[in-house]
Amino acid sequence: MVVNVPKPEEEVKDLISEYSSIFILGCGGCPIGCKSGGEERIKELENMLVKEGKSVTGWQLIDFLCNKVLVGTRLRNHISKLKQTDCILVVSCGIGVQATSNMVDLPVVPANDTLSSQGMQGLWPSSERCAGCGTCYLALTGGICPITTCSKSLINGMCGGQHDGKCEVEKDRDCGWYLIYEKLKSINKLDNLKKIPKLRDYRKMDVPDSKRNTTRWALEKAIIYEASMEFEKEEE
Repeated sequence: MVVNVPKPEEEVKDLISEYSSIFILGCGGCPIGCKSGGEERIKELENMLVKEGKSVTGWQLIDFLCNKVLVGTRLRNHISKLKQTDCILVVSCGIGVQATSNMVDLPVVPANDTLSSQGMQGLWPSSERCAGCGTCYLALTGGICPITTCSKSLINGMCGGQHDGKCEVEKDRDCGWYLIYEKLKSINKLDNLKKIPKLRDYRKMDVPDSKRNTTRWALEKAIIYEASMEFEKEEE
């Protein structure tokens, strides 16, 4: 399970402030287990957007947004709505946001922040990676994660060492910020490069106890406890 929590409402409002029409896309996997998604959350976001004077062109809940096949096939049913959409508000972990960005030529905005989850990268083996840094920058970077795509995890643009779109650390690796630039250019959002993102708060990478109670840690703890109790009974 990839642990993700809702972004503060004011932050979401700020991220979607420049868009008039918005489509909401939710993941029916990990956010359900984390209690940070599902139809109820989508409806809450829809009500918030309407109060902000936004037009909600539609919404869709997909089993796993980390599966780009599912994302592509389900969104095909909403092509007419997406043509009237300025951006997609994505209720998922960072992997789902990136996968969505790879399937549509629209800006994507994360509604959630992703916390560290011991390296789990979703259920679909593809190129998207999420570091669970607790502060999702994907709304500014065209749905491409600067933390995992850039070898130096830079959040304010490329370093001076890239050459011909390649990374100076790994010569055969594409420069993450070159990819971000090209993506922003393709969706007419190069102005995002002028915005200064918030500094990373590394404390947010850890999963708080309140969230561990809603994820696999609680299940594993219960299983271990039950197993130990059974062992003690056998010993008696």
